[in-house]
Amino acid sequence: MSSGREETNGPPAHFLFLCCAIGKMQREMLTALLQPVVEELGYSLWEIECSPGKGSGLVRLYLDAEAGITVEDCARVSRAVSEVLDAEDPIPGEYTLEVSSPGLERPLRTAGHFGRFVGETVFVELTQAQDGRRRFLGLLTAADATTIEVEVDGKRHVLPVSGIRKAHLAPQA
Repeated sequence: MSSGREETNGPPAHFLFLCCAIGKMQREMLTALLQPVVEELGYSLWEIECSPGKGSGLVRLYLDAEAGITVEDCARVSRAVSEVLDAEDPIPGEYTLEVSSPGLERPLRTAGHFGRFVGETVFVELTQAQDGRRRFLGLLTAADATTIEVEVDGKRHVLPVSGIRKAHLAPQA
């Protein structure tokens, strides 16, 4: 428990393979199912990740709140989400449910995520090279629904949100 994460073996993971295969559609389905539960408890659902595993997989929820997230918060959400997953059974097979804070290097996926952290240092990796590179580490200077702007070594790069493979905050020490 000292890791700040609550793990719960939940209901039965053929689905996890589908989760990775259908990615966006699966994430949207789980978000629609679980976001109201998380918000009713006073938290926001930051992200959902699904990873297949040999014999079992992993479903990870990241929570956020103004006051931060504690181990007790994770346990509380884990219990409530487990009840919904048990009742709805959207994930056949075995998996581990993990509930956690997104942390200092939190993943950034949506326009809202990027908009909230304008002025912060970010790492962005694109699916295809732009301006001769795929990776950008710099200051997030602007964000809207379709693009973000990252300043790297004094040069501004406008990057399409739809072309981002992965992105996260990159706090400087």
